[in-house]
Parts: sequence; C-alpha cells; structure tokens
Amino acid sequence: MGSKINLTASDGHEFAAYVSEPKTPFHSAIVVIQEIFGVNSHIRSVADDYAGQGFYAVAPTLFDRVQPDLELKYDQVDTARGRQAAGQIGLDTALLDVAAAIQHAANVPGIAKVGVLGFCWGGSLAWLAATRLNPAAAVGYYGGQIAKHAAENPTCPVLLHFGARDQHIGPEEIATIKQFHPNPPIFVYDAGHGFNCDQRKDYDPPSAALARQRTLDFFRAHL
Repeated sequence: MGSKINLTASDGHEFAAYVSEPKTPFHSAIVVIQEIFGVNSHIRSVADDYAGQGFYAVAPTLFDRVQPDLELKYDQVDTARGRQAAGQIGLDTALLDVAAAIQHAANVPGIAKVGVLGFCWGGSLAWLAATRLNPAAAVGYYGGQIAKHAAENPTCPVLLHFGARDQHIGPEEIATIKQFHPNPPIFVYDAGHGFNCDQRKDYDPPSAALARQRTLDFFRAHL
C-alpha cells in the first residue's frame, strides 16, 4: 500500500500523487503516468508492483486539473468522461505535472535516476517526456498520440509496446514511428488496446506478462 503526497507544478498548480516505496533500499524511481481513467486502483497496483521490484514509484494525478481524485471505470460512460478530461487538460499542460513528479522523485534521498512509464494517454505522455523532460529512460504502452509526435527526438532510451489488434492505433501509425526511429525497441503483441490492464476487456495475460518483463529488464538496464 502506498500513500498520497502533494506536488506543485511550475505553473503553480497543486495536485496529488500516489507514492509507493520499496521495502528495501532503492536507488532509482519510476513516474507512472495514468491512462484516461485517472490514478485508479489499476494504476496504483502498477506503482505498487514496480515498488515491489525495487523502484520508488510515483503516480501524479493528472486529472486534478479538472476534478480532484477523479477515478473512472472502464465503461463507455467513463471512457467518454476520461477523454473529455484529457482533452481539456492537453498534453503540454499534463507534462507540467509529469515534470513535477520527475523532479520530486529526483530529490528523494538515494535516487540517482528517474524513468517514466505510461499507459494509453500516459503512453503518449511518456514519449513526450522522453523528448522534452530528460528522464533517464521511458516506456510507453499503446500511446495513441506518439505517431503525431514521431518527429521529436528522445533524449533517453525508449521502449514502446503496442497491440496488433488495437482498434485505436493502426499499423500505419506504428510504421510512422519506426520510420522516424528505427533503433528503439518497439514490440507489437497479439492483443488489443489496454492489454496490460486486468480490469479491461482487452486484458491479455501472456502479452501483459511479457511486456512487463521486457519493461523491468529495460529499466534495470538503464536506471
């Protein structure tokens, strides 16, 4: 179980973040970036999982800019609410909160490197964090807006995960990313959108397990 802390972005916005600390000594951190459903039980479980693997994990509540403590379910109504909230905030503004979370983690005693890990909306933000915020490493799961920003160049190692049966991200978008960036590892799984989340209908345990192991190996190599 983690705890809640308060952070302040560079524009003065105050917001909460969920923090999960390892029980053993740690030297690196991961900023876990939410989907369009808020820092809900799934995102908290991801943070707890990586804390269990020895990383200080912090998940900024990006939706606090719209409504404090907004946690949404994976149904049609809440999906629409999440998309509206994400659109209202925008990527550039959300990155201010990601940057504050990165800075917080970097200031925790004992931490030498900070990585970012994002899912869905957070996957796109993880990519933009890699190109604009200078983390030590970045991993993005099924980020639907990465292709639109594929011309941007990451300043750190990046790993990307996609689903071959994703109804929101087509193969042409993955091809666009590969065209601009042929070297970073991009893995495509026989799964749909949101395959990592055990609360979504597209949850695919084999793909989720493989992507998780690849992500852990990546972070251990670069953090």
